[in-house]
Amino acid sequence: MDEPGNRPATIEDVAKLAGVSIATVSRALRSPEKVAESTRKKVTAAIARTGYTANAMAQNLRMQRSQMVLVLASAIADPNFAGLLTGLEKAANDRGYGVLIGNTEGTTGLEQNYLRFLSTGMADGLILLTGHIPVAGEPQTPLTALPPIVATERPVDRPDISYVGVDDVASSKMATEYLISLGHRRIVFISGGPADIRSDLRHTGYQKGLQESAVSLRDWRMEGDGSAESGRAAVERLFIKDDLPTAFFCFNDNTAIGVISALQLRGYNVPEDFSVLGFDDIPFANNFTPGLTTIRQPRHHIGELAMNILLDKLANKSLPAQTHLLHGDLVVRESCSGLHRKS
Repeated sequence: MDEPGNRPATIEDVAKLAGVSIATVSRALRSPEKVAESTRKKVTAAIARTGYTANAMAQNLRMQRSQMVLVLASAIADPNFAGLLTGLEKAANDRGYGVLIGNTEGTTGLEQNYLRFLSTGMADGLILLTGHIPVAGEPQTPLTALPPIVATERPVDRPDISYVGVDDVASSKMATEYLISLGHRRIVFISGGPADIRSDLRHTGYQKGLQESAVSLRDWRMEGDGSAESGRAAVERLFIKDDLPTAFFCFNDNTAIGVISALQLRGYNVPEDFSVLGFDDIPFANNFTPGLTTIRQPRHHIGELAMNILLDKLANKSLPAQTHLLHGDLVVRESCSGLHRKS
């Protein structure tokens, strides 16, 4: 190359240094997943040596795409969000896309703002974690006004939208069967609230576990809202009624932590006096005393799969909607044990 330091590097310079065609360099930049790894490494090294910067803005304008995906969540402070985002970003980066994050805080106003943002074409696709099509509380937005969508974390009641998440029903059934195997016959389910579809799905799994038991067991549900405070409140209501279970199966780990805290404040030991089982396996679950027995969600895998399905849809709009329910793992720690007292 003639005096490359005196002029901006071109795609021709990259191709010559990498020993490939200009078309291959272009393809490696636009669709890296379609290029052999060895070739991608040659192109990447040549780009680094030449200092070549592709005019991505111009390319994207010509192709009428932004190479960005919007991830719309109702609460990015949710302990599950970081793991999902890691998987989403990895899959996006591997295929030449970037990720934008929208936090709606559960408000219609912020959802409307993000809808206006989507209408500008600044994002090619939408990963939806809110459980509903924007805007909440408004007539359903027609899908023709939105980019391709994949839902995760919470399923959307639309058969034309792909969903990737943990199998709430099967996982909750497994958790319930585990408590039964320990000898528990009075198992209360603390829900996540009537507005959360995951709560109903996990309750369904709990019911299946009870129904398939060799003995007749009570279907016992108490309403919560997924917070630690709702777990503490559920314990207080049970003690006021003097109607106590031997085991608690909680909608999520936050609720389970609240249950354990309330029991400990009353002078009880977990699991000697009561067993408590959560759902999610948030990072704090193993740093709590006792360590929380729970269902682990494959958050990273869920994020990767959801993003890849969306990017496949962007490449081929005719692809049908898909549903992928991934297996949750029972993580046994110290908060559950065999029954030590009479039910």
